[in-house]
Amino acid sequence: MHRKSAYFMFLAVLVMLVIGIVMLFSTSAFARDSHGDVYFFVKRQAIWLGVGLIVCTVAALTDYHFWQRTWWLWFGLAIVTLGLCFVPHLGMRINGSRRWVGLGPFTFQPSEIAKVAAVFFLAWWFSAYEKESRKILHGFVFPLLIVGVLLSLIVTEVDLGTTALIGATAFALMFVAGANPAMLGLLSLAGLGGILFVATHMSERMSRLSAFMDPERFKDDAGLQQMQALIAWGSGGMEGLGLGNGRQKMLYLPYAHTDFIFPMIGEELGLRMSLLVVFLFVVIIVCGMTIALHAKDRFGLLLGCGVVSLLALQAAVNIGVTTSLLPNKGLPLPFISYGGSNLAACLFGIGLLLNIYRQGVLDPTANRKRATLQARMTPRI
Repeated sequence: MHRKSAYFMFLAVLVMLVIGIVMLFSTSAFARDSHGDVYFFVKRQAIWLGVGLIVCTVAALTDYHFWQRTWWLWFGLAIVTLGLCFVPHLGMRINGSRRWVGLGPFTFQPSEIAKVAAVFFLAWWFSAYEKESRKILHGFVFPLLIVGVLLSLIVTEVDLGTTALIGATAFALMFVAGANPAMLGLLSLAGLGGILFVATHMSERMSRLSAFMDPERFKDDAGLQQMQALIAWGSGGMEGLGLGNGRQKMLYLPYAHTDFIFPMIGEELGLRMSLLVVFLFVVIIVCGMTIALHAKDRFGLLLGCGVVSLLALQAAVNIGVTTSLLPNKGLPLPFISYGGSNLAACLFGIGLLLNIYRQGVLDPTANRKRATLQARMTPRI
């Protein structure tokens, strides 16, 4: 399985990129902010796809230990760019959130840098303090406090979805690293309670939570997107209405080309294609974890698990939101939704997994046996 895992993973990513471009071509022409150009979003996404493929290639060819040595640089860059979201004329306020930084025609989300920076830091930390992973201070308190710096900036932007995503990824990495299970249980409860507290004390987020609990009552305001998404699913059925024949994209379903592109796949291409997309994500998860488990060292293992967790959790949240299984969070579907910085970040993660694969071992116990043999042969003074 390990021998072919990178090929299967990359093939799955390519298929989803093709589906994403095709569906973006079908849905984005009806978007409100297309500036009168039916190809506006397709052209921008194509540019970001080129950037993402370059970034993926660089990450695949660069020794992943480079990110281990320079984690502090990317962590600092994430803090600086997140701070720019609050700078006048640079930070962009859209739909009540300051998640974007605009430099002329170029816009991006600094939280995408923060996701990768958090994974770099946690993988480095639990590699450097492997023997203290189960202790409260080094295995729990200190790493959470440092990651909390990023989370505090992101939650101030009013981006609860990304905050929860990075928090859940940190939980997964700490679990893999062998952190104290009891403390992790307390962390999950505290994180869930914190998100609920913030959501219930913000009118817009509270309305989304209320719409999730009673979608029929709020179908004309806070629950509009999810209600229209369900209509799209029902209209598509098993076979779909045909590519380009969807009706919800005609200004009935807001953001049909970004966060809610998955229901459009169901409406136009049917349930079979929707299940194919889910299957492709499963392939990426299985192949990514296989690559991580065959990494030649602990940092590679944790880095691979962190990347897979980010992709898997983001996809799960998007699919859960668009099928009304979760409250609306505003996270794009990896590789498919419109969003340049997210696409580049996801492809960068794939590049990291490919580099871990290139340096991996066929037998995960081989490195441990070699390290034990070297330790026995090393003369003691």
